[in-house]
Amino acid sequence: MISMIRDATTIARRNVIRISRVPEVMVFVVIQPLMFVLLFAYVFGGSIDIPGGSYREFLIAGIFAQTVVFGATFTASGLAEDVQKGLINRFRSLPMSRSAVVAGRTASDVVYNLLSIIIMSLAGFAVGWRIRGSILDAVVAYLLLLFFSYSFSWVMACLGLLVPAPEVVNNATFIVLFPLTFIANTFVPSDSLPGILKPIAEWNPVSTLTHAVRVRFGNLPAETPEPTSWPLQNAMLYSLGWAILLIVIFAPIATRLYQRTGKR
Repeated sequence: MISMIRDATTIARRNVIRISRVPEVMVFVVIQPLMFVLLFAYVFGGSIDIPGGSYREFLIAGIFAQTVVFGATFTASGLAEDVQKGLINRFRSLPMSRSAVVAGRTASDVVYNLLSIIIMSLAGFAVGWRIRGSILDAVVAYLLLLFFSYSFSWVMACLGLLVPAPEVVNNATFIVLFPLTFIANTFVPSDSLPGILKPIAEWNPVSTLTHAVRVRFGNLPAETPEPTSWPLQNAMLYSLGWAILLIVIFAPIATRLYQRTGKR
């Protein structure tokens, strides 16, 4: 276990160093969350009414949740690129833990998402968002976001080891992540969604993550009705349950795929 942690830390350090050496990575980490905050705050901020609250404060938790989920694609694209370049074969030839490469890759994404969250928080303060809860509640909200993003990185690790080329990653992840983050309460209250979309949004783990973060930040509008669905009533527990379940299921699968993957 100690050797696995040491090897995974080495791989994670290698991936984090890329931030300073590959400008394109830094642009994605910095520009995308900043663009989302400014775009939604100023384009939709005046057109969507949130009774008893500010749309900008309602919005930020949703953008946090969307960004950390999309940020997990770093794992998929990074692993797909390593496979294509033959680095995975080189890693397998080294005397290192078989799960260290994938574990290091997912761990480094936590650093990427932490940078994104810091930038989004600063941008949120600039457009009028404020943390209304306690400091402890805010820390819990940030930790929940990072843990959920870490768990989702294991799903993306499996995808990165399965796709035939890195170019496929964006298309493959968009098909899954776009509906997952938009059929939710990320940008509008789930009560406003029509028909079957409302229960789908209420049971969507991205919705419960967003709701839990809003509650911890104290950004839930005053006139928001009490949730009627079990997931939203237990948003923190439901989100943590999903995060743990994703790790339990996809971490062993990703490790097995790593052992079977060769240069493409």
